[in-house]
Amino acid sequence: MMRIAVIPNNSKDFGLINTRRLVEFLSDKADIYMDEAYSVLGMNIKYIPASEIYENAEYLVVLGGDGTILQRAAECARRKIPILGINLGKIGFMTEIEIDDMEEALTKFLNGDFKIENRMMIKAEVRKANKVQFSFHALNDVVVSKSLGEKLIRIELSTNGEEVNRYTADGLIIATPTGSTGYSISAGGPVADPCMRLYIATPICAHMLSVRSAVLSSDKVIKIRLDSEYGGEAVVTADGDMQGYIKGSDEVIITESEYDFELVRIGEQSFYDTLLKKLS
Repeated sequence: MMRIAVIPNNSKDFGLINTRRLVEFLSDKADIYMDEAYSVLGMNIKYIPASEIYENAEYLVVLGGDGTILQRAAECARRKIPILGINLGKIGFMTEIEIDDMEEALTKFLNGDFKIENRMMIKAEVRKANKVQFSFHALNDVVVSKSLGEKLIRIELSTNGEEVNRYTADGLIIATPTGSTGYSISAGGPVADPCMRLYIATPICAHMLSVRSAVLSSDKVIKIRLDSEYGGEAVVTADGDMQGYIKGSDEVIITESEYDFELVRIGEQSFYDTLLKKLS
């Protein structure tokens, strides 16, 4: 039988009603694992420490929105664990299964009637004096933005050593195709097919007469740094989570991650059908 870890979202599944419904449907059809924090539910499944979830699961079934998937994406990608998303949010580009269709979709999943869609991820390093201070992986985007109290920041963007642009703006988004429908599209960036391999660089609220997003090849090295005349600092985030700060001659170096995120897809609805349905 499949080994499936169920990941609830308490803030979207009030009283864990849908989580219980999902587990009861799966319990005699697969080996089900959940964080031992949920043992109070008293369901006949295997409760284990949160740290052991990834070591025991072949698949993750996530109830929530795309944000819930993003929280798990990097760890799952490292271990090649595909995620199946059940949508309890508002939009849900990755959580394609609506709650009313859950049992039908899960039946197909258990019968092997699904495909795995590979999505590129970003690897980012923050370097200070040419030394890596920390690194991280992101599925949607890496953002360099003004810190609290700053008005605008000046950012330099280059690829393989060649200057792409300089921005006076609230920040700069480097998005993957998956992230093109997230923060990037809100800032005026283009939409890309999520299975493509490229970066989209989109400034946030640029104070410039003419500015456009730049589409960059994923086989190149992207470098972001603050303009040498700018004396402030900027915040670096990945998939919405703060990673740290840069200032002065610090650099954010972005390359394509060695890990692909694996998303379980059920049914024949295309990305563009979903795009029109969700954003029309």
